[in-house]
Amino acid sequence: MAYDRYVAICQPLHYLTLMPPQLCWALASVSWAIGFSNSLVHTPITMTLPRCGHNRINHFYCETPPIMQLACVDTTNYQKEIMMLSSIFLVFPLSLILVSYGCIAYRVLKIKTPGGRRKALGTCGSHLMVVSIFYSTLIYMYMSPKPKFSHDVIKFVALLYNLIPPLINPIIYTLRNRDVKDAIKKLVMRKPKGFC
Repeated sequence: MAYDRYVAICQPLHYLTLMPPQLCWALASVSWAIGFSNSLVHTPITMTLPRCGHNRINHFYCETPPIMQLACVDTTNYQKEIMMLSSIFLVFPLSLILVSYGCIAYRVLKIKTPGGRRKALGTCGSHLMVVSIFYSTLIYMYMSPKPKFSHDVIKFVALLYNLIPPLINPIIYTLRNRDVKDAIKKLVMRKPKGFC
């Protein structure tokens, strides 16, 4: 998304040559492959950790940090490995996104008309908001050394990065569509039957 926004704003005349459908498919495939390979690394290790006593976790779903709390062995090395992999899989993509948006901000500041600036910021603002919610909660969850807050706060943070971005993404991008905006205006402005 960040590369797409960069090309659309910084190189608009070359958009079709710099962002062909094959590249879109390749970027999406790489993203899915990285996420899948990350799961392939963590899941077997986490599931084979020996557990003592009860097997109930105080969480919404089975995720690596809460399952590691059930382990009755020292997980310090595994936690270091998670932090190292998280720095690669979280911080590196986030830094690329921030560099991309830095270039976009530089170009937007060069736009002379307020309408052009507003359109460019509207294109990027929604994506940047979703990215900031997603990455900030993930970094807190996976890269903080030890949980400093209660289990309820950790569950809330996990809920934020798993529920909020997928929930608000369709709303944000749908409301940017002019036809949808017009349909909502007609629906809201329509007078109910029985009124003058």
